Amino acid sequence: MDKVALWGASGAIGRTVAEAFRAQNRPYRVVGRNRETLEREFGSDPLAEIVLWNPEDPESVRAAASGVAAIVYLVGVDYWRFDLHPKLMRATLDGAIAAGVDRMLLVATIYPYGPRRGPNPVREDHPREPNSVKGGRRKEQEDMLLEADRAGKIRGCVLRLPDFYGPGVEKSFLHGLFVAGATGTTGNLIGPIDAQHEFVFVPDVGPVVANLVDDPRAYGRVLHLGGAGATTERAIVQIVEQQTGRRVKTLVANATMLRMIGLFNPMMRELVEMHYLMTEPFVLDDSALAGLIGPIHKTSYEDGVRACLAAIKASSPQAA
Repeated sequence: MDKVALWGASGAIGRTVAEAFRAQNRPYRVVGRNRETLEREFGSDPLAEIVLWNPEDPESVRAAASGVAAIVYLVGVDYWRFDLHPKLMRATLDGAIAAGVDRMLLVATIYPYGPRRGPNPVREDHPREPNSVKGGRRKEQEDMLLEADRAGKIRGCVLRLPDFYGPGVEKSFLHGLFVAGATGTTGNLIGPIDAQHEFVFVPDVGPVVANLVDDPRAYGRVLHLGGAGATTERAIVQIVEQQTGRRVKTLVANATMLRMIGLFNPMMRELVEMHYLMTEPFVLDDSALAGLIGPIHKTSYEDGVRACLAAIKASSPQAA
């Protein structure tokens, strides 16, 4: 199999894609800006090649992309620096094209859709009409890749995910709830908690990406990967309570509270413009993806919560 580079490999999804490559006994490259982080995550894996890149240096980008057939693009930025997304994509695309990379798979979000038009579940032909700065920057990122695909410069695929959660995934909106369930503290949630929502279990993503990246039918298009169906935050709270055997204390923030907290916390301030996703939720139709790669394994919310709680209990002396 051709070597694949994981661009921005040290995040939660990068780690699960790497696990899927290891299961295939497939050599892969991990590309990032911090060698210490990459060594910690991948240094013990003989299949992993660690490469650093500097997005401000075109030669560095080209060198990091040289010798691989495909890139899985997973680069993250601080939630208040989404202006970097188009810049980093442009640097990567230019370097990848110069290095002769054949294809790139972008792991993306639902932000470019803007408010949902029509009923759930949502198919890939939903209009991309972002109503937020974050959605606009993510759309720019996607447009660059799809335009390069249409121009014949590189083959591009956009794999769109909903919100995610999983063991050790601290950037999930649900992580604080799991910590509260395992330790008896208070978990912060973003309301309304009775609205439908969908979460994909991060370990389910890796095998999908590993199978999809080599499929020529995936390129030149957008595909959805959904979670285990619609749920609510309240339902997740109930699962945590059932599995821990105790009541979970929660603090639910609405849009007004987010604005107030945001006066002191940049992360909370940036969540305000995305709050519409809590009141107008998306559930993704991923039947097109299943048509390409076959049945998609989806961990139930019960099993996913169990795995998250177990990970916290294993790592936290406060857990009981």
